[in-house]
Amino acid sequence: MSLASLPELAAPESTGGIRIPPGDTAPLTARVRALLDAPAMRRLARVSQLGLVSLVYPGAVHSRFEHSLGVYRLAIEFLRRLQIDPRFTAHVGVDDASAFLAAALVHDVGHWPYCHPIEDMGLPEIPRHESLVAGVLSEPKLSSVLMQHWGVSPERIAALIMGTADDPAGRILHSLLSGPIDVDKMDYLARDSLHAGVPYGRNFDQPRLLANLCLDERGESLAITDKGRTAAELMVFARYVMFSEVYWHHAVRSATAMLQRAMWIVRSAIEPSVLVRMDDHAFIAWLLDTAAGTPAQRLVQGLFGERRMLFKRVANFDAVTSPAVHAAVAGRSYPDMTAISARLASRLTARIGHPIDPDHLIVDAPPMEREVEFRLQVRERASQADGRAAWRRLEDVSPVVRSLAHEQFDDLVKRVRVFAPDETAAVIAGCPDLDQLLLAAATG
Repeated sequence: MSLASLPELAAPESTGGIRIPPGDTAPLTARVRALLDAPAMRRLARVSQLGLVSLVYPGAVHSRFEHSLGVYRLAIEFLRRLQIDPRFTAHVGVDDASAFLAAALVHDVGHWPYCHPIEDMGLPEIPRHESLVAGVLSEPKLSSVLMQHWGVSPERIAALIMGTADDPAGRILHSLLSGPIDVDKMDYLARDSLHAGVPYGRNFDQPRLLANLCLDERGESLAITDKGRTAAELMVFARYVMFSEVYWHHAVRSATAMLQRAMWIVRSAIEPSVLVRMDDHAFIAWLLDTAAGTPAQRLVQGLFGERRMLFKRVANFDAVTSPAVHAAVAGRSYPDMTAISARLASRLTARIGHPIDPDHLIVDAPPMEREVEFRLQVRERASQADGRAAWRRLEDVSPVVRSLAHEQFDDLVKRVRVFAPDETAAVIAGCPDLDQLLLAAATG
């Protein structure tokens, strides 16, 4: 049976659908409607996609439900392109394609509010949201929809999302959900950019990318043809600029650092199985209540209280102008960072003669993850000599991609920053050797 027979691919526009920004229509079939009406999916309508970013970009209040619909719409476009690739259809049949569409819709059901900055802390008390997907999918209302309306088990959907499927179709479909160029990234870059009110994430050629999707040399994951190389480079650039100007904006990092420190202080009260069922309102109410009377209270009130009071940026250090400090701090574990912050507070107190609260002095360190790196194969045109296509890595054929992922992003955008409340920042700002004090705190 052809993939074109899938009801979501075959549905004409006249049957209607759900309109989502910036003016797209996600086809609404009976089984899609049943899935969207499940409580776990409805919760996503009350979970913001960008969380703390809205404190800096007030239009960025779109939901993970909207994003999920966008990912589902792009999943249909991926299938429309790949259904003409015989290597793809040799492994991916109609049932697999149905599972892929369902997985695209529910890929974020394991998300709790503000989970990305909290996950970045790497604490054992806080599992990654992907590991919670299986538990949410097994809930009766959601699992019954998947089995009765989609004919697929919750375990299969979880395997596609988490990347644990070991069959050829499962590996291929996971790469469409989570890879260098996938339905998730392609949607959130454009959607986040739209709602943040910036052009950066929309300036890549999505139609060109879609038209040049293929499978890699081994036929196991997504790749592109050489005609799509420039479009892929533009997507790398879009991702780089969105991180540098939106996700890693210094005020967003201040809010992120405050939330992380608050969660560190109240970490004994964290119950992942409860968090994963919260929406934004419930999470904020829980955190405000839990932080009351603790050193986290000021941090949480500054984020979610009646008046926004973000900590000020006291200093920042990148790998080019401050290589020793950056190397000593970047990539350190969160427990290490709290210890470094405390030692820096102690050294500053001794140096300037003014008490610095270690709970309210935050050294923000870039994580090890390379957010802009793209490991993607490019299929070059077959040679006239033997008729065989050549395969090369995008970073090998594109100095632009190498530069953006490493020199530009890791060395210049992902800075080590020091944040503090207004009154503390004003005092610290007069310290001439803050870099040396931080280096000593990080190495001593």
